[in-house]
Amino acid sequence: QVQLVESGGGLVQAGGSLRLSCAASGRPFSSYTMGWFRQAPGKERAFVASISWSGRSILYADSVKGRFTISRDNAKSTVFLQMSSLKADDTAVYYCAARAGTEYDNWGQGTQVTVSS
Repeated sequence: QVQLVESGGGLVQAGGSLRLSCAASGRPFSSYTMGWFRQAPGKERAFVASISWSGRSILYADSVKGRFTISRDNAKSTVFLQMSSLKADDTAVYYCAARAGTEYDNWGQGTQVTVSS
C-alpha cells in the first residue's frame, strides 16, 4: 500500500492556472503508475491523466489535452498536475491514485478545485 496526500487545490478564475501535488509514502513510489481523476458534483469520477513509473508513458483525457500537464519526481515521491486555461467545467474534487497492476487501488482524499466564470 502507498499513502497519498493531495494539495494545491483552491478557487481560481476561468483562464487561470493551478498546480496540484500528490505526495506519496509507504511502498517505493517508482513502482507505481500514477493517475489523476476528478469528480464533479452529481457526476461519476472520471480519468484526467496518468504517468508511468518512468514518465515515458503519459495519457490525458480529451477534455484536458493541451491544458493540463502531468509530471512526477520519483526522488521526492510526488506527482504533479499543472492545470492551465481552466474552465468552469474543470470544477471538481481531484484525486490522486496509484496502481502497481491493472487497477488503481490506492487513492488520496481529494482536493477541491473551483473555477469561477
